[in-house]
Amino acid sequence: MPFQSFLDYLHLEKNYAATTIRAYKADLEQFQEFVQSEFSDEKIEKVSYNQIRNWIVQLSDSGISNQSINRKMSSLKAYYKFLLKTSVIESSPLAKHRSLKVSKKLQVPFSEKEMLAVLEELEENTFEGIRDRLMIELFYSTGIRRAELINIREQDLDLDNNMLKVLGKRNKERYIPLLEQVVLTAERYLKNKRSSSVLRDCPYLFVTAKGHKSYESLVYRIINNYFSKVSGKVKKSPHILRHTFATHLLNQGANMNAVKELLGHLSLASTQVYTHNSIAELSKIHKMSHPRSNNK
Repeated sequence: MPFQSFLDYLHLEKNYAATTIRAYKADLEQFQEFVQSEFSDEKIEKVSYNQIRNWIVQLSDSGISNQSINRKMSSLKAYYKFLLKTSVIESSPLAKHRSLKVSKKLQVPFSEKEMLAVLEELEENTFEGIRDRLMIELFYSTGIRRAELINIREQDLDLDNNMLKVLGKRNKERYIPLLEQVVLTAERYLKNKRSSSVLRDCPYLFVTAKGHKSYESLVYRIINNYFSKVSGKVKKSPHILRHTFATHLLNQGANMNAVKELLGHLSLASTQVYTHNSIAELSKIHKMSHPRSNNK
């Protein structure tokens, strides 16, 4: 299979997720089809930057966003970097490539009022209701990613010590403290789950009503459905809950390095994106509270 050694490298050495590897493979195959169509039998290992630019132009003309084009270029860059590493090529045609400009869209977190409204909306007289409450409480109180939540096993919960073990990107483990309220909800949920012969055999924490491991679209649907009842925001997803967690912590004066560790970010730069909303909140408080403000 074309690119197999590269894909194996991403899986075995870089510990990339299966979905990420599939995206790399799709981008490389799309570029290979373009090269074969436009330049006969030219191999992508031997193309020039001008040939790659032709693909960029074609992608742009077809209406693909700059952000999507940049992602495809990242796939190519990673592939050529691998070819350099394995001495297949002597230089990368993308060595001097610069990413296309992308307008940054500010992610709008949920307000504290919206979070309270959702928690009040949740019913706990069914298995799904208790499960959904625990799911939302975990997202909001820990900032974990959707994939991390789906892969939590019962054994990852240490309720005696109020701790949760999470397996993050590139199989990096981290431990996150749990609020007392979350522990209480988890205890109720586990008691409910373990009392059912259909549900208790699944080792994963979050399961469907039929006892199967939860999946990405189900988690998205749960979050979207509940928040659609209380929020008019365009985006209502697990990622916005992660964003909400970080923003609310920073608004309350949390140390950015501590937030970085809780989120599982490798660099502080990844965490700094959440400061935009915090600065906006601080500006609002300053305007409302300062003695010389026109609003007083």
